[in-house]
Amino acid sequence: MIEGIIITGLISGGVYALLAVGFSLIFGAARIINLAHTAFYMMAAYLIFTFASLLGLNLLLSVILSIVAVTIIGVFTYKLVIDRVRGRETTALIVTLALAIIIQEVMLMPWAFGGHFLRVPSLVSGYTTIMGIRVTYQYILTFGMVLIILLGTWALLMKTRLGIAIRSTAQDREVANLMGINVARTGMITMAISVALAAVAGALVAPLAILSPHMWMHPLVMIMAIVVLGGLGSIKGSLVGAFVLGFAETLVVFLVPSGAFLKGSVALAIMLAVILIRPEGLFGVAFEEER
Repeated sequence: MIEGIIITGLISGGVYALLAVGFSLIFGAARIINLAHTAFYMMAAYLIFTFASLLGLNLLLSVILSIVAVTIIGVFTYKLVIDRVRGRETTALIVTLALAIIIQEVMLMPWAFGGHFLRVPSLVSGYTTIMGIRVTYQYILTFGMVLIILLGTWALLMKTRLGIAIRSTAQDREVANLMGINVARTGMITMAISVALAAVAGALVAPLAILSPHMWMHPLVMIMAIVVLGGLGSIKGSLVGAFVLGFAETLVVFLVPSGAFLKGSVALAIMLAVILIRPEGLFGVAFEEER
């Protein structure tokens, strides 16, 4: 059982980490709480199904095309809709929630996917034995890709000029602008990275999950809990929070199978307990408007 908890918790936490890091990035760079974030995650999974199962394309090519397509759609959405309300936090919340619901309703249309539950085939088949339990190669591939992408994102943010621009904009937009950083362009690039991370998470989850037009809701609640737990705008906090709540969910499912429906509630209870003790979260970040 312990081995199963470790493996499942790592994969669940890793996928949440991809989503939470992207969510934190766009909040830091553009001060937008993007409630449509996990709708892009869902869109990537459905596009893989469309390309692979309906159009008959190679599965790997379908994954690549879906990530690229969702990233482009995300950037256009940011430029045409979200950026126009960026300075109005409440309006931005409503607009991004509306976008998520629109995407959901499109998926529910009879001419699209309807309310049917769908499956995407695995990229790799077979399994191996780790610590005495069977682990499919798809699970191993998922965890390996999560690690590579998270390390690549860290390298981008810490070792490149673009990363410096994103971190500077997140810390203080006015000072970054005075230093010659194009904050508008940086915000758009950050949105592209954020949506790409969500699309990758959707691509990794698609072979492991059943697709439904409501599959964006639970991850949205979880990543909001994660970023609040870790501290809004903190990448480190998002990573730590993702694995804490990912393992919390997994423990509930394994230890209390009959109460598996409570897994989200337990994760949220952990977040609330931490917030009561430390309101800014585990690794809270102070932004210029809070100083």
